[in-house]
Amino acid sequence: MSLSKIAQAIGTSATIKLNETANALRSQGEPVIHLGGGEPKSKAPVEAIRAATEKLNTGEIRYTPTAGIKPLREAVIRYTSEHYHREVAPGNVLVSSGAKQAIMMALQAILDPGDELIFPIPYWVSYPEMVRLVGAKPVAVLPEQDPSQPTLAELRAAVTPSTKAIMLNSPNNPSGAVYSPEFIADVVDFCESKKIYLIMDDIYHRLVFDGKSITNCYEYTSKGNDDSRIIMINGVSKSYAMTGFRIGWAIASKEVTSAMSRIQSHFSSGSSELTQWAAVGALNGSQAGVEELRKTLEENRNLLVDRLAAIEGVKVTRPGGTFYCFPDFSSIEKDSAKLAEYLIKKALVVTVPGIEFGLESHLRISFCGSEKDILEGSDRIREALASY
Repeated sequence: MSLSKIAQAIGTSATIKLNETANALRSQGEPVIHLGGGEPKSKAPVEAIRAATEKLNTGEIRYTPTAGIKPLREAVIRYTSEHYHREVAPGNVLVSSGAKQAIMMALQAILDPGDELIFPIPYWVSYPEMVRLVGAKPVAVLPEQDPSQPTLAELRAAVTPSTKAIMLNSPNNPSGAVYSPEFIADVVDFCESKKIYLIMDDIYHRLVFDGKSITNCYEYTSKGNDDSRIIMINGVSKSYAMTGFRIGWAIASKEVTSAMSRIQSHFSSGSSELTQWAAVGALNGSQAGVEELRKTLEENRNLLVDRLAAIEGVKVTRPGGTFYCFPDFSSIEKDSAKLAEYLIKKALVVTVPGIEFGLESHLRISFCGSEKDILEGSDRIREALASY
């Protein structure tokens, strides 16, 4: 059977594959602890459930405008004003079926085959494959001094005449690192001066710890909305624990969002009306649940990091956000896939190999689960490594 070159080149998402492995083991009755997931265990906000229920009870669930229903785009505009101090118009907003689709629409709108897109290592597992899906070239840059804090000089060294965009994810999946204001300011200025797009994946922007706040890239731009090359990606999946609702959005110039909307109209049309109304409820409702989740994650982070740091040979950098840490196991085992496989078989603990994020000898370990799982999972890891 003949497949396209793209189909042959694209691999399975490592995180999705591990979810399937964990579920298969559980179905066999194995007491698996999943510390590799990226899904908050909190329930969706009651306002989201109420809004979806009210819409469902009407029995009128129809097609939606490709760019999103008006109430949701208005809610996104208010959200952007409140959290980014940036006033945008409806034409600057595109709603998609998740932040991942919003990124994909942006890449299809701005990249041609042969173009290059730069991002730092470690990166989210889907970035390289998403770039390849549009025929462009992913360029991953490994910071020399500190993997959690890239520099403009390192990114700039990778720029060629084919470079079309830079993509940043802060707080970062998988490391939990929060990029410094100086770095964000430098990248914004550089992209504006070189007329390079800057895609900011801000899906974790409200899940930050230690009293800090995320750096707002709009503070450093001198461009108006329709002259700016910033493409802001966000959604309700992480901060509102609404992963299954699949609602994300992009903020960009009207030229870019219009192109994204045209592409999306042929790709998937508008997102589900039911889940869009749920997102309206979440964005316009009480935000107490977001803060409650953030506090729980901060406590979980402290618990997991302290326990991992006590294991001989494990180096842990305390994450500043998200719900992941990315410890270095290089003094124990440099092959992260081999180590992750060992932990599944020996300890029945699921982690994600660092090589999937571009950085060998690390594992991504999540702390978005229960305190019980974190305690028992870290104990199992310690015991398994003692006999490695």
